[in-house]
Amino acid sequence: MMDFAASHAKVEALTAPKNVVIVGASDRPGNWALRAWRNLRHYNYAGKIFLMNPRRDEIMGERCYKDFASLPEAPDHLLVVVPAPAVPELLEQGAAAGARSATVFSSGFGESFDEAGAKLGARLRAVIARTGLGVSGPNCMGNICKPARFVTMTEEREIDMGLGEVALVGQSGGVMIFVNAGLEERGMSARYIITSGNEAGLHVADYVVYFANDPDLKVILVYVEAVADAEEFQAACRYARGKGKSVIALKLGQSEAGRNAALAHTGSLAGSLAAFDAMAADAGVIRADTLDDAVELAELLTHTGAPKGRRLGAVTLSGAYRGLLLDAAERNGVSFPSFAPATLEKLGKVLGVGSYISNPIDGGFGVLQSADAYKACIEALHDDPNIDMVLLQEALPRNPGLTRGESYIRLANEYAAGANKPIAYVTLASHGQSDYSRELRHTTPNVSFLQEANKALRVIAAAARRGEAEALAAIPAKAAKAPHALAKALRARALKEKQSFALNEADSKALLKAYGVPVSNETLARTKAEALAAAKKIGYPVVLKAVSAKLLHKSDVGAVALDIANAAALKAAWGSIEANLKKHGFKDKLDGMLVGEMAKGGLELVLGLHLDPESGVIVMAGSGGVLLELFKDVAFAAPPITREKARDMIARTKAAQLIAGYRGAGKLDVDAMADALVGLGRLAVDLAEVVESVDVNPFLLRKKGGVALDGLVVARGLG
Repeated sequence: MMDFAASHAKVEALTAPKNVVIVGASDRPGNWALRAWRNLRHYNYAGKIFLMNPRRDEIMGERCYKDFASLPEAPDHLLVVVPAPAVPELLEQGAAAGARSATVFSSGFGESFDEAGAKLGARLRAVIARTGLGVSGPNCMGNICKPARFVTMTEEREIDMGLGEVALVGQSGGVMIFVNAGLEERGMSARYIITSGNEAGLHVADYVVYFANDPDLKVILVYVEAVADAEEFQAACRYARGKGKSVIALKLGQSEAGRNAALAHTGSLAGSLAAFDAMAADAGVIRADTLDDAVELAELLTHTGAPKGRRLGAVTLSGAYRGLLLDAAERNGVSFPSFAPATLEKLGKVLGVGSYISNPIDGGFGVLQSADAYKACIEALHDDPNIDMVLLQEALPRNPGLTRGESYIRLANEYAAGANKPIAYVTLASHGQSDYSRELRHTTPNVSFLQEANKALRVIAAAARRGEAEALAAIPAKAAKAPHALAKALRARALKEKQSFALNEADSKALLKAYGVPVSNETLARTKAEALAAAKKIGYPVVLKAVSAKLLHKSDVGAVALDIANAAALKAAWGSIEANLKKHGFKDKLDGMLVGEMAKGGLELVLGLHLDPESGVIVMAGSGGVLLELFKDVAFAAPPITREKARDMIARTKAAQLIAGYRGAGKLDVDAMADALVGLGRLAVDLAEVVESVDVNPFLLRKKGGVALDGLVVARGLG
């Protein structure tokens, strides 16, 4: 369990130290130690600054100390710019002398995947753990902590030291600088900018906890390249949400290694990004696809907060813009619903056009005829029970002169101060700001100014999705049962195995069935005679499939025969499968062949699990069969899976339309699929460290019930 108090104390020591010792101080032009020293002085850090270099007596006219023992007072923060091999010992010495925190600029701790660097990185982590230092880095660019005017970042451009309501922390200093530039362009300012580097000490989760406790912050924006500890990250983000903070995450790149290691189809579809989304959604994190989206989300969440739903009402200044909003709504999963009768009545009285009013409202109907009419429209939309958020069309004026526009913006801002739904302005296209527009923005803090219709609606949808995901995560799962005997047996085997291993289809399906996933009616036959007897009992037509843990994708080698009509055809199919296996060089002994019902009718879907190396086990559902690889129409969620979360997963796929009865086709049993997902979720919880992937493809969903026609379970070797 994460120790929130310890995380807070370590980050506090890092962000507001009593003094700083620059270890490896130098006056060489361009040196990062020199840049940090200049910034500490330039931005008026109040604590003492000590320079340390055993080969120098003075640097830039300042005394230079040989070691920690020669300092006039105990060190508090260490700013380390020395070759990597010297860092662990220096940190140990500094901690012994009294230091509580450090920023390590040095690189060479395994970020380039070299063996020597990895060993040095492990040694560094051990020293940090042993000493209890709060450390940002290694391989970072320093930090900006404005409340303490503590600037160690090596940025040479002038830094706006305004105390904003946003905190930035990420593993890339460059990304943090560019996100901050985007915020400043929009008239916002980051209170903290932390570059966490390789995170040998403090992780993003630790910083999130610290920022969560700052009453002056509203938004925490994180950039994550690799999640150090998924449980800690989730815990920290939930803690921040409990404190009323919004957490925005930039997570770039997908884990090729994680996908390539998987032996089943599920792994090829579940990259780290999908796994991160599933894990982070449960903790109330909103992931931004781009840096632009991250800035847009920060604008929305800082000033107006997220809407409670996806239903929007809008007042536009032109019919063309109205059309752009409607197009963007369909593209991004939000809507402009019809107004409630009471709203139409109010608007009709104000605008005098009665039944012609529709959502969004075209400004040509007289919305702008007076300030009273404009306010009445905002009020009517705000009070409409069918609407969760009000959008208005206007750009912040870049220069004086647009008196009406400015006055209406101030009117909306005044109304929004007492509103219980977000009110935001949305521009036709993205544009830059001026000092004049930024100043106007500062005086109107109760409304958001979003840019470009499609981008604006995309981030509004992402913000609304947070509420939906949090509500689903809050629904308690049914009381956990003891793991099934088959799960216990699989765990016992995994503890003995050194490498990943697969179960054969029969054993895979037995485990799935034990967890409530219905499987096809079938029998494992060891001989041709047993197969004939099984087929007679099941009833023709039947399916015949070779069974071996070494046969992961049987159809690729001709190890499956379908629609076998009689005994003669079954005998022929048995011989054909044996010949095909020999032809493809399969030399392992078969466990037998499965004889099963020839299932027909229904929709082919896919269900699965995948153990992501960063985010843990995720559950998958979507379109299956031959469409799986082609369309990748899948949705993911983190276990445990409740019936509500399962139905939400299904609803997020295109297959949902087919399940609901597309174009007059009959509805399929969505509850049967949801129950199967709940069972998979319980399996994921019981075998969290053991299961590597589970592939159920196809899962045939019918008007009544569903059945897993194929199943593959791959486990990790833990021995």
